[in-house]
Amino acid sequence: MCLVGQSVVFEEAGNLINSLTGSNFNAKQIERVCHLYGGLLEEQQLEIIESGKAKEYSNDEQEELHYAMIDGAMYPTREKEEPWKEIKLGRIFKYSDLLPFSENGNFITHSRYVAHLGTSKDFFPKFEYEIERLKNIVFINDGGTWMWKWIESAYPNSIQILDFYHAKEHLCEFAKDYFKGEKERNQWVEEQSKNLLESTTEEVIQSIRDLENQETTNSKKEKLINYYTKNLKRMQYKLFRDKGLLIGSGAIESAHRVYQGRFKLSGQHWTKNGLQKTIQLKSAFESNQWDKVVQIAKIAA
Repeated sequence: MCLVGQSVVFEEAGNLINSLTGSNFNAKQIERVCHLYGGLLEEQQLEIIESGKAKEYSNDEQEELHYAMIDGAMYPTREKEEPWKEIKLGRIFKYSDLLPFSENGNFITHSRYVAHLGTSKDFFPKFEYEIERLKNIVFINDGGTWMWKWIESAYPNSIQILDFYHAKEHLCEFAKDYFKGEKERNQWVEEQSKNLLESTTEEVIQSIRDLENQETTNSKKEKLINYYTKNLKRMQYKLFRDKGLLIGSGAIESAHRVYQGRFKLSGQHWTKNGLQKTIQLKSAFESNQWDKVVQIAKIAA
């Protein structure tokens, strides 16, 4: 019931189970069972974290390069005043889990997921449990300040990369306001994007600074320069690519689509409690850790 309930809406889960087994479960029964075992899974996770234990890794695993990505997305709840609540989602995978399938694309064979409905203060201990003992971490994220502040504080010696497409998006937004002609705008954006990849961010910053001042866009120009300057060490894309590192956070974007395909469907409005418990099941399944749910079910039985 948990396995099917974390994958499809509860009504469809009941129909599938009944068709396969000849049983007579309804959606509410599936929901209650998912909430029960998702809640027990959450309790187990928090107990381990509160005990101070860190996730066990072999020496080779500790030394291997790992990517860590974090992002947030809004989900509908039944709360009256603020119905949309943010789920903070983290994805971790090893360099060896990357399999290239095209010139510019990779397939990730295995990942670990951490999802939490609530504050970053409560999310980070769950995420840190998964990466605390890893010695070679590359963080790739967008411009969210709450993420970089924590990373800078907890993992100051890690490699930090601002998602390239996010950096380019800022470039495009500024160019849209600055250049009136589409051809000139596109040419300038492509030239600066190429410089980001093949030269240095400092050169791009200088190119922006050298643009003729416009009263209507001067503040936006300074904002872009300040943003790039602030993230300078995270935008050394040529250096990162020369080392064979990823520079995009597409993996966390695709992870969002997996969760949204279950929890953000038309007409869905979750209780906060029910959503948190069911995303625990989804995270266990997507992380290939369903054995944890099986063990909890055996103990509970």
